[in-house]
Amino acid sequence: MKVILLKDVKGLGKADDIKEVQDGYARNFLFKQNLALEATPANLNSIKNKKGAEAARTARELAEARDIGARLSGQTIQLAMKTGEAGRLYGAVTAMDVAAALDKAGFKIDKRGITLHQAIKSLGRYEAEIKLHHEVTVKIGLEVVALH
Repeated sequence: MKVILLKDVKGLGKADDIKEVQDGYARNFLFKQNLALEATPANLNSIKNKKGAEAARTARELAEARDIGARLSGQTIQLAMKTGEAGRLYGAVTAMDVAAALDKAGFKIDKRGITLHQAIKSLGRYEAEIKLHHEVTVKIGLEVVALH
């Protein structure tokens, strides 16, 4: 019997794969666990449509990330932080601080995509890397200034 896998099944295949399995295995395990559907023409068509919609969504996300990356690349973001003597910061600049500053500048960036290559604990200029998509990464400048 041909089945369409709905989820990854160890030893059989990944989601959306079409596999030939024994009738009993399909009826007694795969169908009851909602791991597969019978490969009827209607089910094949729905999987094809789902794959098409997924591809379109992925392309749209990539185009959006490239657009944001083009606008963001080379920018310098200013971060005003509390300082102590000799320009040392209270604490350190974190990815969350950078994400908040980018949000104020009009860019919605997830803090998990921001990489600081060194601990920022004093005033000055630094560089951060922002991963917008698995194919799009941009570098921005950070200028840490004293909060007045």
